[in-house]
Amino acid sequence: MQSQFVCAALSVLLTAGCLGDEPSAGFPWVDPEGIDGAVLLVGSGPTDALRERFKAFAGGEEGRIVTISSGGARADGLVVGPPELAEAIIATGFLNEAKRNGLIAAIAKRPDHVGICVDREAALAIRGRRLEVWGEGSIAVVLAASAGRPLREIALKSGATYDWTILRRGALERSLANFPPQVMPPPIVKSGSLLIHGGGEMPADVGRRFLELAGGTDEPIVLLPIAAEGTLPEDTSRDTRVLTRAGATNVKSLRARNRDEVEAAEFAAALKEAKGVWFNGGRQWRFVDAYMGTQAEELFRDVLRRGGVIGGSSAGASIQSQYMPRGSPLGNLDMMAEGYERGLGFLPGAAVDQHFTQRKRQGDMTTLMQRYPQILGIGLDEGTAIVVQGPIAELIGRGKAHFYDYRCGPPEGAHDFTIAGAGQKYDLVERKLIGRTH
Repeated sequence: MQSQFVCAALSVLLTAGCLGDEPSAGFPWVDPEGIDGAVLLVGSGPTDALRERFKAFAGGEEGRIVTISSGGARADGLVVGPPELAEAIIATGFLNEAKRNGLIAAIAKRPDHVGICVDREAALAIRGRRLEVWGEGSIAVVLAASAGRPLREIALKSGATYDWTILRRGALERSLANFPPQVMPPPIVKSGSLLIHGGGEMPADVGRRFLELAGGTDEPIVLLPIAAEGTLPEDTSRDTRVLTRAGATNVKSLRARNRDEVEAAEFAAALKEAKGVWFNGGRQWRFVDAYMGTQAEELFRDVLRRGGVIGGSSAGASIQSQYMPRGSPLGNLDMMAEGYERGLGFLPGAAVDQHFTQRKRQGDMTTLMQRYPQILGIGLDEGTAIVVQGPIAELIGRGKAHFYDYRCGPPEGAHDFTIAGAGQKYDLVERKLIGRTH
């Protein structure tokens, strides 16, 4: 017997505070914390046990249980906790082929919405950015088709968890211009310098080179440690150790993670003085959550415009590229995580992966190149860095860099990449080795 579903298109309205008002060079600000309060979508009336479970799930915050009946639900605005988060629900009744087409049609009209189908015996609990599937049934999530992206359906079985912010960012991505574009900008750093390190222990010469590019050991450096897991330790010297060991004497750690702190005058003042910015390791999606769509994006670019340097290691390497691999908050194995594919784009036209041969990531980059051949793929070994000025990448450190060029199809030969080592240079526009520095 065909499983029956109750279907609803669930979205957070722009007026509910989930999208920022300020313009962004690439992507609007999205509240990474998800919804205020909690909401429970059920396919049939909630039992007492379900109500008690939801009460515990809400953790004392305000919540709302929404029952979608077989007859459908009106497109009412529902208050779900402070500050009056509005949920627009478009019901389509039980999911047969006609109702499924109705859901898809509704989502097509509002590609910034997230479509959710709730099985009659299932419930979907949302608090903040966390989703949990309860009951005996399952949940289907639908994102609208858009330029370059087919309709996407995500099946979540009972007991599964997911991330609301990924879905919101994915839906918004589909409502904007296609990313990545079919024609990527050339990978040229027009002013200033980038130092992109592949993670692991950083050789002394890499740290010294970063400080040279900043103008010397006494120049003001801003370090960004927020990609680290969990609560940051109170001792800020742990944040800055990678640069102070290289001789830096004027390093300030900026630990702002929420929008109010990032938009504060103190944050801007530190970056306006900085001759260098360093992104620490961790998970690159945390940089996206904190900075994308805020004043930080232009403040970082201003450092380059006045001839400074931006550097980073591991997550701090991938965030610098226009296409950001391994961006999913659910784990670092997904090379292409919709909603978290945009990096801060200091190196346009490229995707930078790290810990490359140490974690055997060559095949992952091949998969990315097959999907998006217009991108220049760069894989950096641990202890290896590229210094990028203009279109030229200079290799420093103890390992190798791997450059992938699929513009004319898969390269012939044993490998689909070009390898470069310390002292060599690679032209990112011409896609070829051009010699050695010494």
